Amino acid sequence: MTTRSLARVALLLKRDLTLGTLADRLSEVHGHRVLVTEADGAEARTYIQAAEAVRRWAGGIAERTSPGDVVVVATPNGYEQVLLCCAISRAGAIPAPINDQMTPDEVAHIVQDSGAVLVVQAAAELDAAAPMERPYPSRSEEVAALFYTSGTTGQPKGAALTHRGLVGQWSSAAVWPTRLHRDEAVIALPVAHIMGFAVVIGLAVAGIPTYFLPTFNPLVVLQAIETRRATIFVGVPAMYRMLEEAGAVEHDLTSVRVWASGADAMPRELAERFQKMGATVTLPLLGAIGQATFAEGYGMVEVGGGVAAKVMPPYLQRLSGSLGNALGFALPGYDLRIVDEAGVAQRSGSVGELQVRGPGVLKAYWGDEEATDAVITADGWLRTGDLARKGILGLLVFEGRSKHVIKRGGYSVYALEVEQSLEQHPAVLEASVVGLPDERLGEVPVAVVRLRAGSTLRKARLEAYAAEHLADYKRPTRYLVVDELPRTGTRKVQKSALLALFA
Repeated sequence: MTTRSLARVALLLKRDLTLGTLADRLSEVHGHRVLVTEADGAEARTYIQAAEAVRRWAGGIAERTSPGDVVVVATPNGYEQVLLCCAISRAGAIPAPINDQMTPDEVAHIVQDSGAVLVVQAAAELDAAAPMERPYPSRSEEVAALFYTSGTTGQPKGAALTHRGLVGQWSSAAVWPTRLHRDEAVIALPVAHIMGFAVVIGLAVAGIPTYFLPTFNPLVVLQAIETRRATIFVGVPAMYRMLEEAGAVEHDLTSVRVWASGADAMPRELAERFQKMGATVTLPLLGAIGQATFAEGYGMVEVGGGVAAKVMPPYLQRLSGSLGNALGFALPGYDLRIVDEAGVAQRSGSVGELQVRGPGVLKAYWGDEEATDAVITADGWLRTGDLARKGILGLLVFEGRSKHVIKRGGYSVYALEVEQSLEQHPAVLEASVVGLPDERLGEVPVAVVRLRAGSTLRKARLEAYAAEHLADYKRPTRYLVVDELPRTGTRKVQKSALLALFA
């Protein structure tokens, strides 16, 4: 590592690094280098320009809020959403970014649940204020932001993430050798989703310019990679499936040195095919040589990003294949353990619930002590609800997901939330939602419903109702109406039997 790299790391490792001081710190490190170019045609934004915008918007927030207030960021998906979160934190408030796919009902719940005093719908609302030159003195262990996710209670809950967990754990990204070769990453992730937010922060700290697309379109992404000669692409497995279906193999993607994935399990064969489309290096006269690296991370909103990762180097597919559905090794600062239903630690090779301890684990679910106690053990471990086992050398191997969480294209869809929403329809007596395997998206939610006596309900009416009350990725793709739901001996709905109804 060069002396300059060490200085960069030292600057970003200072204990006072918070979401509110991040933009200033990065502008000191990367200066006039390009931070982001957005697909809407706007001029590229440098690190210094981003820091100036954050100071300006922080001034507008400070005029409207007090330290500790919650501010909902309800802007369209875009890089400004991240910068607005930095500005809100700089003013001493707590940002709560929300997905622009949410319905008005869902947004209203978050505003009420968080106790937000302000909803920002456009950065321009804050431009008239005087810049806030000195950030509010937040501490690394304090709450930096709220990221809302559907919980087992059926209502979205705010995961309160600390500055240390949200930005502090990315400081090591500063060692990425951006000054030794050209890099650019293409991403089309939702910033209000923890994966998108974490990826944007990680790339910014590393000094890797980002080409940001607000929505994912496989043809547009392929064209962007090919024409811009991007070296990195980060997406969820469903995106890779759609890129392949859109003819990825027919495009020149040899500029890509690193493919990366998260939010869901990546099929090994699919990752291998994309490795072959990229290259290790491109040299004058010789052209593309070798294959790309594929990196995969495991995490969730409750840990502020990722806690484990694996890397598939070029030409080592056979070795990677022997790892099966491995999630990888714990990232620095994190401890992982596997426990049985009684909470007793399992020996290597035994399947149990994965639990996590480390800097990114949420401080609490905002205003919900009962929900917090349900996921944080007395000794400080987060219950993930995922099944896993530890293999050789501590390798984490994924064995299945919590029964009631449906992973649709990288989004977590909680069955109970969808069920409770459908049951608000006056004709629906009971609803049960399960995940149906899907080649493109991994899983999709489907619903089985019982109607109230004497009621009739056309499928189109139920679909229209769901469109009004649920975000697109939460809506069931199929509906079945039945007279009775299959049940266990204790009268719980036997969800495993529901899947057979869709065969």
